[in-house]
Amino acid sequence: RQTQWFTEYAQTYIGARLGVGTGILADDATAHAVARQVADTGRLIPGTPQFQSAFNRVIADGDLTTGAKFIDNTKFRHVDANYNFSHLTSEIADIQIGGSFREYELNSQGTIFTDIDAPITYNEYGAYLQVQKKLLDERLKFTGSVRYDKNEFFDGFLSPRVSLVYTAGANKNQNFRVSYQQGFRNPTTQDLFIGLNAGRAILVGSAPANLDRDVRTFALSSSGAALVGTDQVTLTGRAAYENAYSLSSVLAGNPTAVNTPLVQPEEISAYEAGYRAQFGKVVIDVSGYFNKYTNFISNTTVLSPLYGQAGDGGLSLLALQNGDRVAYQTYTNAEVDIESYGVTAGVDAKVFGNFDIGVNYTYADLDFNQAAFPDFRTNFNTPNHKVKASFGNTQLFENFGFNVNYRWSDTYFWQATFADGDIPSYSVLDAQINYEVPSIKSIFKAGGSNILGEEYFSAIGTGAVGSIFYVSWTINP
Repeated sequence: RQTQWFTEYAQTYIGARLGVGTGILADDATAHAVARQVADTGRLIPGTPQFQSAFNRVIADGDLTTGAKFIDNTKFRHVDANYNFSHLTSEIADIQIGGSFREYELNSQGTIFTDIDAPITYNEYGAYLQVQKKLLDERLKFTGSVRYDKNEFFDGFLSPRVSLVYTAGANKNQNFRVSYQQGFRNPTTQDLFIGLNAGRAILVGSAPANLDRDVRTFALSSSGAALVGTDQVTLTGRAAYENAYSLSSVLAGNPTAVNTPLVQPEEISAYEAGYRAQFGKVVIDVSGYFNKYTNFISNTTVLSPLYGQAGDGGLSLLALQNGDRVAYQTYTNAEVDIESYGVTAGVDAKVFGNFDIGVNYTYADLDFNQAAFPDFRTNFNTPNHKVKASFGNTQLFENFGFNVNYRWSDTYFWQATFADGDIPSYSVLDAQINYEVPSIKSIFKAGGSNILGEEYFSAIGTGAVGSIFYVSWTINP
């Protein structure tokens, strides 16, 4: 319908400018007005009964290609237990144990997951042991722990962690900390069981039982119908993983068949070091981290031919040529290790008597060769640089205080199922004043967020964030 609108507008506009049918050459404004009148015929106008009827129909339709309704009655049941043995073992170490069990019940009636016939259930459980011990006149604190987790679909994992915190200085005003841990992340419910046509691609989770539950019928082109003798075909989600070409190879004109491995748990080795100190009215905090991911979980986009087998050199290539193909987003793991790292540094201080000032800087980056793996999506979605600053005084004068906060974010690239794109750099200024009235046990506040009014957004597809101004009255009886 969008194409129809633009076609009618363009044809009418050009015709008016050329004087078609009237012999009078219309100016730009007149041609535009005439073209809008023609193109807008039958267009739904907000506030009209026709618009409301169409709106109600769309929000009640669970097919994302024609409607906007999601049904999600998903739930999970969780229980955990912990016990601290410190009162029995404190002379040796502080020891704590615990465990948990969780059961998922996915119930979207087929609008998100492949649960159109019945809810999908699965479970996971885990247990841990933690030991803490203080040494060197209680200046050195050792913490060691190990956890075992088991998901119904994957092998169990052990997650060890060790950390050391050393308190230095005559007044114990400096802390040095280091830690190392191995961990993992199980695929999410969507990684495993999603079955959703998101428009630009059909999302198919890679749990083995999920592949054959995503069943869809596709119409063929006239050329395709002549080749295979039918005007439509039915594919399951298995085609995304076992009969597909990589999107980048097709766009480059050199289709390459790919078999996408099913998603496995993501593993991480994490290192962290930090320093925190207080010198009089100044507090300094600096930390850095380095993470190495194996089997990093993310997505690839592939094209499945509606007939033929990818790589057959014949029928499947004709399917691509005839437009008889479907885009899928798969859930899998990176073929190579991925590294992320970053630094955070902050200073907070009392200045000019009783004023509070603080500055914080964060750097974050991801080491991944996107050019070598163009179809793989990390969804890092994090700016390299961020800055926060604050200035205020809780008692500028009796019962009156204020605070001003400033935030700045560097530009960054956003990746998501819905859309990709650059997020421009933005700055935000927030401010608040407050006045306390003890006689009525009340605090009055007035302030605003993004008070400079420059709209910004932090993700593709979200609305722009504007300003919010508020007043409040809080009573503490």
